[in-house]
Amino acid sequence: MIDISSRELQQAAQLVRMRRLATGLLVMMAVVFVAARLLQPHFTWLSFVAAFAEAAMVGALADWFAVTALFRAPLGLPIPHTAIIPRNKDRIGASIANFLEHNFMTTEVISVELGAIDFAGVAATWLAVPENSRSVSRQAVRLVPAVLRMFEDDDVGGFLQTRVAKLTASIRVGPFAAEILAVLIAEQHHHDLFDHLIRMVSRALEQHKPLIRLKIHERSPRWMPKTIDERFFNSLMEELQGFLDEMAVPDSDWRRRFQEALDELIGNLRSSPEFEAKIAGFIAQTVEHPLFRSWSESVWRDVKRRLLTDARADDSRAAARIEQGLCAFGAALAQNQAVRGKLNGWISGFATEVVVARRADIADLVRRVIQSWDAETVSRKFEMYVGRDLQYIRINGTLVGGLVGLLLHVISMAL
Repeated sequence: MIDISSRELQQAAQLVRMRRLATGLLVMMAVVFVAARLLQPHFTWLSFVAAFAEAAMVGALADWFAVTALFRAPLGLPIPHTAIIPRNKDRIGASIANFLEHNFMTTEVISVELGAIDFAGVAATWLAVPENSRSVSRQAVRLVPAVLRMFEDDDVGGFLQTRVAKLTASIRVGPFAAEILAVLIAEQHHHDLFDHLIRMVSRALEQHKPLIRLKIHERSPRWMPKTIDERFFNSLMEELQGFLDEMAVPDSDWRRRFQEALDELIGNLRSSPEFEAKIAGFIAQTVEHPLFRSWSESVWRDVKRRLLTDARADDSRAAARIEQGLCAFGAALAQNQAVRGKLNGWISGFATEVVVARRADIADLVRRVIQSWDAETVSRKFEMYVGRDLQYIRINGTLVGGLVGLLLHVISMAL
């Protein structure tokens, strides 16, 4: 069964109309010729009309034969060199493919055509419209569940553990940590850390006073009066708090010792192979421990669950953020001509390289498609695309033939 598109139906209707017009003109010339011959004895001037009509019929029939011979055998007769397109469809397909490959799909032609297109500008204008950005973001979020279902939780946990182990094994953590500490000290942030540690210890003492009092009472002799235990407890807490207050003084000896300890640590981190080996061994043991893999899997499951929940929600945060990002990107790109120019150059260059690199495959596709069609399909498609214009040849042949016949008739009478 032949599949005919709506466009081909429209082309077929136009072809039928033009064919009827050309045929109708031929029939009219035949009627005029017969009438002129019959009435010529009474009206001698009709010889000119008869000559015009006779030559017009000859021209119309000749052009009808020529046009018809392209697509089929005229009147079904096996006349040589007719039905040219059906009989030579494979050669025609190869010629068309070769013509496209070497005249259209070249670097010069494609680069000029694509270079004139503002790809980035069109995309920027389109993305700047909230409805378009929203549609893209929704489509992107809808892909999340399908992508996440491709990964098994156990495989992800093992992958994370392996990748983290390889990454940490190739990184020297010691010098990196030394540089971070050096920056903190240069910015005087180590004093904030020292003060924070003191406040932590002070809060811990305050929060655990009942427990400390209980432990003192439990470890003191039974014959010891409780009042003495209480005095001891109060004295101990006051001394500890005083000790912490003394450490918190800006120029205290403890603060200086803390900075010296940090300086020594930075030196070891930068230059001590033993220190680096200890850090690497500790990290390796931590990463390779089953608890780390279990933790990785739990983190992945939590992230996966959150992503799936958000993707299914009508008010998806991810979709909203993607939409905002696309709108902002579109607006910024529309205003930045330099970036648009670079993007257009990259897109057109990439597209040109892809098309030119694949032009032989594209041409071969054209050739194979035409060769796969039967002779009737090839003839029908070609006729629908060019047959309407070819009918003008028949019409022009009728009129030009008539004028030539009239001219020859005048010349013959003049002689």
